[in-house]
Amino acid sequence: MRKQEVFRKTKETEVKVNVNLDGEGKTTVCTPVPFLDHMITSLATHSLIDISASVKGDLVHHSVEDIAIGLGEALNKALGEREGITRFGNAAAPMDCSLAFAAVDLVKRPYFKIDLKLRGKKVEDMPTEDIVHFFESLATALQANVHIFVEYGSNDHHKAEAAVKALALSLRQAVAMDPRRKGVPSSKGVI
Repeated sequence: MRKQEVFRKTKETEVKVNVNLDGEGKTTVCTPVPFLDHMITSLATHSLIDISASVKGDLVHHSVEDIAIGLGEALNKALGEREGITRFGNAAAPMDCSLAFAAVDLVKRPYFKIDLKLRGKKVEDMPTEDIVHFFESLATALQANVHIFVEYGSNDHHKAEAAVKALALSLRQAVAMDPRRKGVPSSKGVI
């Protein structure tokens, strides 16, 4: 079973995350930031990964960062040694006026490049810098190469949502089991 649970407690936050890579995109999300709930729900819906996530925190930044770390750790653990997975995924996702692209390599080498072209200080109730930091923290904890960029858009909400959807579609491809794959998807024989 490709399921995992992570519990993370610091002096600033308490995070609990459950994931099922072979799910249906079901979510139960409870954070103090409604736009963060929206992002995680969209990620689950379009990746078809079931996600249950909650965080209690002192500050918005700490809550965003630590739930992204918890989610990344849970996904990383659920992938195990990554045997039989597709490994790579990429997608484009439009959201009204915006178009975002994402590419993922589940290689166990954390690296990220995020360019959302957000112009305002906030999207709904979430600071734009925390939206970017969510993706960065998720990529690092997932131990994956994650590249996300918004090509264009006039609405920050739509740009951020398109980015989440592109990432979700990329993850859906990358975590999928490849029936032709024997072992890990690497010419080195190990990831």
